Amino acid sequence: MAGSRSPSPGLSALRPEAFGADPSGERLARIRRSPHFKDGVFQNPGGPARTRPSGSALDFAKVFFDKETRPRRAPTGTVPVHATTLADLAKPPATGLRLTWMGHSSVLAELDGRRVLFDPVWGERCSPFPFAGPKRLHPVPLPLAALGPIDAVVISHDHYDHLDLPTIKQLAGTDTVFAVPLGVGAHLEHWGVAPGRLRELDWHESAEIAGLTFTATPARHFCGRGLRNTQHTLWASWVVAGDEHRVYHSGDTGYFEGFKDIGAAYGPFDATMIQIGAYSDFWPDIHMTPAQGLQAHLDLQGGEPHGVLLPIHWGTFNLATHAWAEPGEWTKDAADEAGQAVASPRPGEPFEPAGKLPAEAWWRAVSAPLQRPWRRSGGPAAAPAAQGDLDLAGEV
Repeated sequence: MAGSRSPSPGLSALRPEAFGADPSGERLARIRRSPHFKDGVFQNPGGPARTRPSGSALDFAKVFFDKETRPRRAPTGTVPVHATTLADLAKPPATGLRLTWMGHSSVLAELDGRRVLFDPVWGERCSPFPFAGPKRLHPVPLPLAALGPIDAVVISHDHYDHLDLPTIKQLAGTDTVFAVPLGVGAHLEHWGVAPGRLRELDWHESAEIAGLTFTATPARHFCGRGLRNTQHTLWASWVVAGDEHRVYHSGDTGYFEGFKDIGAAYGPFDATMIQIGAYSDFWPDIHMTPAQGLQAHLDLQGGEPHGVLLPIHWGTFNLATHAWAEPGEWTKDAADEAGQAVASPRPGEPFEPAGKLPAEAWWRAVSAPLQRPWRRSGGPAAAPAAQGDLDLAGEV
């Protein structure tokens, strides 16, 4: 076109394909009409959230790159990944609901005869670059193609450890439908997903896919993939409900009172998949500690210890300053104190929430010894708290 200029090679190098695409046209107009979009950005429930490390960059660097504590943030041996096969997943769940944690926040949920894949990340790094960024601490349990047909893929938000370009490109060639928060569809279309296979939702909007109801619900987090964070894509937690079962996936979120409202409106749940890793004093608003994750689960269930908690967002990537095994260990302790059923599967280990739960603390065999977590009267579920208010033994 006359007068147009092609991007320079230098600019292309700074804008890799993995950055995705910014919303435009009717998608951007819809974002601007959202009741949750104000002053040019999406707003968090509970007020603004700190999305960058508090304190100085030097303070954070001293902790993150400390030579003495850094080895604690990775397993000391080979993570015991379950040898999942297609045959394991081909047999329908006896109870109508089966969950398979694939590592980090990736979960295959089989409910009421349908198959839903949450936040699938099969890439080697959660990064825009194949040569840099957080690398897997264990392999994926099985190839993506070995999962078999998937009715729906759910994306919680557009950060690299939840929205993975290589994985989406593989899924783009299938018939699966994608349920995504408002604005995230721009990335998927840019990567080859047909617009007709997108269900792009604002908070509290729902879509029917393969006989299941998918509802985007609030979360306390943020977004962004490029060199700048425009806050033009929404982040969400998700409710998926069938005729007999319903599950909840938290995505990434800080603790907020809205879990109670979500539970009252859409619960109770047969299982919740709750983020309990990558927490830090440096960003207390956008990720939950294990104690807060347990409290969120109880809020979602109306305060009663029923339904199964599946801890997610831990064990696969080194994304924070806490010890690698700490989230699993502390969640188990907190759940035991509260009398709450918690599943502790190895990556790739299928289980049915209504059946026998995997309960072995498998991470202990491949991690440095951990100090016992904080205690207080009433147990960890007594009240949520910012991490800085707790005496977190063993935390750097």
